[in-house]
Parts: sequence; C-alpha cells; structure tokens
Amino acid sequence: MRGARIPILSSIGELAAGSDAWIVDIWGVMHNGAEAHAKACDACRRFRAGGGRVALLSNAPRPFSAVARQLDALGVPRAAYDVGITSGDMTRDMLETTMASGGPVLHVGPERDLGLFAGLNVRLADVEQAATVVCSGLFDDTRETPDDYAPLFGRLLARRVPMICANPDIKVERGSRLVYCAGALAQAYAARGGKVVYAGKPHRAIYRRTLRALAGIGGRGLDNERVLAIGDGVDTDLAGAHAAGLRSAFIASAVHLPEGLSARALAALFEHRPFAPVAALPALAW
Repeated sequence: MRGARIPILSSIGELAAGSDAWIVDIWGVMHNGAEAHAKACDACRRFRAGGGRVALLSNAPRPFSAVARQLDALGVPRAAYDVGITSGDMTRDMLETTMASGGPVLHVGPERDLGLFAGLNVRLADVEQAATVVCSGLFDDTRETPDDYAPLFGRLLARRVPMICANPDIKVERGSRLVYCAGALAQAYAARGGKVVYAGKPHRAIYRRTLRALAGIGGRGLDNERVLAIGDGVDTDLAGAHAAGLRSAFIASAVHLPEGLSARALAALFEHRPFAPVAALPALAW
C-alpha cells in the first residue's frame, strides 16, 4: 500500500535540511479560521532564520494583501513568511485578461469577498444579465449546502454561463466545524455540464507564479527539487505539488482524517492515489 511507506513525523525539522524553500498552505496549517497555530508560525520562523524561504499559498478568494491583514488579526506574524499568493490574486488576473474583462459578472459568495473586484474593469450583474459567474463561496456557509444552489445554477446553465471558481477548496475547518467552500459549488456546477475554470490549487498556474516569487527572493534562484509543499488538502495542496513536480508533507487535519493520524488511516487515504507525501505530521511544528 502506498500510504504504508509514508513516515509519520512529529517535527518538520527532520525535513528542513533538505529544503531551501517551503510552500505552506494557510487555512488548516497556519490557522484554523479562528486563531493562529503557534507551533506552525514558530516552525516557519525557524526555517527562515536558517536561510529558508517561505511562501504562503492559499485558495482564499481574496487578494493576499487582504489575507495578510487577516493573518495579522489572527496572530500569524509577518516574520513567518516572505511572500503570499492566493487564488484571489489568480482570479483577478483572469478577470483582467480573459473572458470576464469589462463584462457583466454575477458574484456568488459572501459580501466580504467583494474586494475581489476592487479596481477591476468588471460590472456586477444579476443572474439574467451575467456573462460570467465568479464563485468565491456560499452566501452563508454556516447553514447552506451545495444543494441549495440547484435552482440558481439551473438558470445559469440554461444560458451556458461559464464559472470562474475563486476558491477550489471543497471544505475547510473553521474552528471545530467543517464548512463548504466554492470548490463544492463548482463541483456541483460542473457535474451538471457547466464550464468551470479554477483559479487556485491544485492547478499549475498558481504554482508557477509561486515558484517565480520564491526564486526572486534575494536573487538566489531556486532548485525545485529543494522545494517542499506543506498542506492539509490532499486534492489541492498535495495533488498540486505533485503536478508541479514538488515534494510534499501532509498535515493531518479533520478534513481528511476525522479520527486522527494513524498509519492505517494514512495508508487508506493514499492507497489509490497516484502520489504520496514524503512524510505526514499531526500538525506543522518544529
């Protein structure tokens, strides 16, 4: 079994010497939506203090400038990372340069994500006028599920309106709860025949942008074989790292292992996947 060969570590320090740069997921690794994970922040600071470079990579449907302010509020210190890139940044690139530039756009998601459109040549429209739908999440992820969107999606699909998914995550932990993300809505839309373009992980474009950013730090260049991706999303963080030719470390969260990290659960999780991480940890810690 593929997962049976994955070592379970208590410290990321065992992998630090073989890495010049880390690409670290944010939600689920650096914080849980309610507070920072202090040990993860300390591990990133220690890695940087030893000469390592850290890029935070998130499927948050907002520009990293907005995410950085949230990280400040949650207690993630700026000394823990060098640079950050989000699916919101990638979405804005798409809106500026591709199918939605200047056109009417329906936003599906909470009002807090409207900053995604700030300063762009985009006109927000209703369901009957929209030429593109940008999905950043559920309107109310505290009570809704993807099933609630069937009537809305039916109206959009009747006109073959394409969707940009600004957050490919399916679910995330918020405190002690699991909540649906835009990826779950995009999955439902595509299942009914809708065209969906994804802005973030696990798709290659966001990794190319992140690797360029890391290579530019200090003008030192970068050997991709010495880059380690660290995340809790098997089908986003780890699948994306694999597609980009990078090693990965799996942080076991309740999203995939609700009963906790064990050799048996780890083996079952990766048994039928075409990739596996170089190690698994219960949390990012030094």
